[in-house]
Amino acid sequence: MSEPLLIPCPHCNGLNRIPAERLADLPKCGRCKGQVLLSQPFELKQGDYASQIKGDLPLLVDVWADWCGPCKSFAPVFQQAAAQLAGKCRLAKLDSEANQQLSAQLGIRSIPSLILFRNGREVARQSGAFPLPQLLSWLRSQGI
Repeated sequence: MSEPLLIPCPHCNGLNRIPAERLADLPKCGRCKGQVLLSQPFELKQGDYASQIKGDLPLLVDVWADWCGPCKSFAPVFQQAAAQLAGKCRLAKLDSEANQQLSAQLGIRSIPSLILFRNGREVARQSGAFPLPQLLSWLRSQGI
């Protein structure tokens, strides 16, 4: 048996120890009993940020705004990516309008912007909306 992975719950931010071989079993949070690994993006907010970037499973954040046309056109692509990457990478959406302080802290200059976090640190960043094959190719180049 392998070392368990530490994965934050998207609902309550609690850290869960999940054996790698059990990632496909739809693990539940030990604290809130919500599903830990989602096949869709979850909403990231200022108060969740520090907890959610931690853990052993990478986190891909889509920084967007409701008024942004390219952001809206990219949303279904991001949704499809979440379904394909469940158990490999967690996907979250950060509304830059509702979370202006965090957007400024992250240095967001254009949207949509994608930021990949691994073990609490930013490891890659990409701006713009692009098709699913290109998104998956970029993530593969980042080791996902």
